[in-house]
Order: sequence, then C-alpha cells, then structure tokens
Amino acid sequence: MKSYAAVDLGASSGRVMVGRVGPDSLELTEAHRFPNRPVRTPEGLRWDILSLYAGVLDGLRAAGHVDSVGIDSWAVDYGLLDADGALLGNPVHYRDTRTQGVAEKVWATVPAAELYAATGLQYAPFNTLYQLVAAGSSTQLAHAKRLLLIPDLLTYWLTGEAGTELTNASTTQLIDPRTGDWSYDVAARLGIDLELFAPLRRPGDPAGLLRPDVLEETGLTGPVPVTTVGSHDTASAVAAVPAVNERFAYICTGTWSLVGLELTAPVLTEASRAANFTNELGLDGTVRYLRNIMGLWLLQECLREWGNPDLGELLAAAAEVPALRSVVDAGDAEFLAPGRMPSRIADACRASGQPVPGSRAEITRCILDSLALAHRRAVRQAQELADHPVDVVHIVGGGARNALLCRLTADACGLPVVAGPPEAAALGNVLVQARANGQTGDRTEMRQLLVRTQQLTRYEPQGTTAAWQTAEARLPGR
Repeated sequence: MKSYAAVDLGASSGRVMVGRVGPDSLELTEAHRFPNRPVRTPEGLRWDILSLYAGVLDGLRAAGHVDSVGIDSWAVDYGLLDADGALLGNPVHYRDTRTQGVAEKVWATVPAAELYAATGLQYAPFNTLYQLVAAGSSTQLAHAKRLLLIPDLLTYWLTGEAGTELTNASTTQLIDPRTGDWSYDVAARLGIDLELFAPLRRPGDPAGLLRPDVLEETGLTGPVPVTTVGSHDTASAVAAVPAVNERFAYICTGTWSLVGLELTAPVLTEASRAANFTNELGLDGTVRYLRNIMGLWLLQECLREWGNPDLGELLAAAAEVPALRSVVDAGDAEFLAPGRMPSRIADACRASGQPVPGSRAEITRCILDSLALAHRRAVRQAQELADHPVDVVHIVGGGARNALLCRLTADACGLPVVAGPPEAAALGNVLVQARANGQTGDRTEMRQLLVRTQQLTRYEPQGTTAAWQTAEARLPGR
C-alpha cells in the first residue's frame, strides 16, 4: 500500500484527502476540510488564497506520511506574480463583474465562430481569455512576470517550481485542443502575452519536491514529491468515472453540472458552437466534450438563504411534490450571480407562465426537475453532435449522493444512471499519482479498480420520456 495526498479545492470548500492504493484496493479518507470563502473588497470579488494555502498546509500536516501530493481545483482563475515570484494581490473570483461586456470586445477582433474553431471552448463570460482582456490596462498585469492558474500557484508555493498543467490550461480559451499547445494566433490578435504562462505539464509529470520550509511547517519527512494530476477538478473527476466501455456519458455534479462525453478528438463544428459545448482536454490526450450547467449552485444558494435547513428532510418533501409542475433553464446566466435565488427562480417561472413555486419543497423540486431536464438535453445533444451513442450515464461528484436527482436524471434521459463515486475528483487525483508510481496502468485499469472497490448505485429509468419532452418545450426559446 502507498499513500497519496489529494488536495481537492472546490468553489465553497477545500479538503485534503488521503488515498491508499494497493494491488486490488483503493481507500479514501478525509484528513482535513476547510472553508473557501471569497471576500468582496472595494475592488471586487476575490479569492482568499492565503487562507486556502493555510488549509492545504494544515491538511498535509493532518495527512501524515504520504508518498506524493497532487492538487486539483476549479478552473479559469489565476494569480499574478512579479519578477521576484511574489503574488500581486488576491486572485479575482470568476463571478466578479469585471468581464461584463468583454466578450463583445473580443469578438470584434476575433469573431466568435473563429474563436471556437481555434480553441473549441464554449462561451462563458469568465473564461480566462476574457479575464485577461478585462485586466489588460491594470497595473497588476503590467507588472506581472508570471501567471499561474490556481492549482499551479499552490504547487509553486509548495515546491518553488512553476508549471502550467494542460487540462486546466485548456479551460483558458488559449489552447488548441487539436494540438494540445497554445493557440498562438488567438493570443497574438488579442494582445495576450503567452510568455506569462509557465511551461506546460501533463498529468503524471513530476512537479517538484516539497520545500524544506513546507516540510518543517507540516511535520513531513522529505523528500516528498508533488505529482502533476488532472489539475482541473473535472478532469480528475472524469478520470474516476467507473465506466466499463466507451459508450458512456458522464455528469460531474457539484456547484456545477458538467455533462458530456469522453472523446478522442474535439468537435469544432458550427453546430457544436451554437449548442455551447466545450472541448476541454482530459487524461491521456482525451477530450472532455461537455456543457456547463449551473448545477447544484441553485440549491446551495437557496439553502444559504433559508438558513441551511436539513437537506434530507427537504429532499424527502420535494419527492412528494408533483413532477414537472414548473421548470427553469438551469443553464441561464441569470442564475450565475449569488443572492435571492428562491425569488429569481420564482420570477423565471412567473415570466414563462408556469405555476410559481411557493414552498421550500416546491422550489427544491423545481430545481431538481430543471437540472434533470438540462442533463437530458445535454446528453442527447452531445451524442448527436459527436456522433457518439451511449448506453449509460455516470453521475459522479457530490450529486451522486442525491438519490432524487439521480432518479430524475435516469427518467429524463431514458437511460440507466450509475451513481458514484461521490469523491470522484479526489479519486482521480489519487489514481494519477498512483499510476505515476507504477501502481496501476492505463485508464481502463484505473476504471476497473474503481468498479471493484467503490460503492455504486444503479437507477433504471421509469416510464417514458414524453412528459420530459413536454416540459422542455415550456422553457423560453425551446
């Protein structure tokens, strides 16, 4: 058995998990969990990156002896360093408003169709490309000598070595998914200096050793290597999908729902762009062809406004609410910002002429029905656009614990749903480290180990999909 520390950072919390891997065993335990609370400053919404780093150090101390460390996190955000390697301010949060209206300026130079053909990335207002254009005249960017995406920044602080991990870099809208290298033409036309980025790394590459001061701070005995993993948490989660063949769709659920397919080549058609599918890079040169949907953020925001009531009781009450009474477009940018989520959902139902959910149970059922409906549309369209049929849908991440959401998704898609593992990102992180240490083979072997060792739940679809088709037609613009 060998032990690996998986640092897994989400938009609302971070944790350090310890994975123990043997010839036919894969165990995961939580060493430390810590909050990730963005801070609204006079300049805007910022990540508290120092608090996150302190949480990582505390987690490594709690983990004890490990054979390697790997870091994954959310995508697109970054820190800027000066010539001495010092951080130039807290990283900007992707929900900050600075990118409002920036896309139109970008498209005036590189039309949206050309941008998609070059980078394969869906439109999202917070893509790193738009963030950099928004920051173009800032003092920080003018003084920056290095740009590091969030997991690369933390890796740099742990090891003193800088790199840019490819799966996360592919979310910047500055990577060509056909070559796995920078899209130099796009960057040049928009005045983005690619020299700011450290050299590209791939999952499995060495990322340095924990520095002496980190060893002293954490009580670990060196040398402790840091291994590059799929540092975009979705890349790590997809690596941990327990699929038995290639005919599967996946839904990585959490704050976001990432719904798509694992392909061998990107889909760069105009139809794909119009459907807002993205081509991000995954393990071993694969393409994560997916659509971003707002996800359980909708429910998380409602729970926060309601004072965090018991989720189990709320889901039980929601299960008793009539199905598909009211639905909203779970991908609507109207729901991106925090605050007043129950009222905004009610307003969307009212505007589309549907019954307005009033109780907490009704609002919760509206959210889950809407997510299942969005999952249905994305799975169907991904198959059509990629000409890649599937037989099963795998739900991994936190939403795999939500039995009602899993059952509704099976019914909506008309396909079996296999739920689990809920800790997919951390497991994918661990498995890449284990593979780098020679403990497992290719992705097929990694997934076979998951099937043998992880608890999975299968949901068979009930009834027909006719009611879901009717509900989809009620959404604006459908």
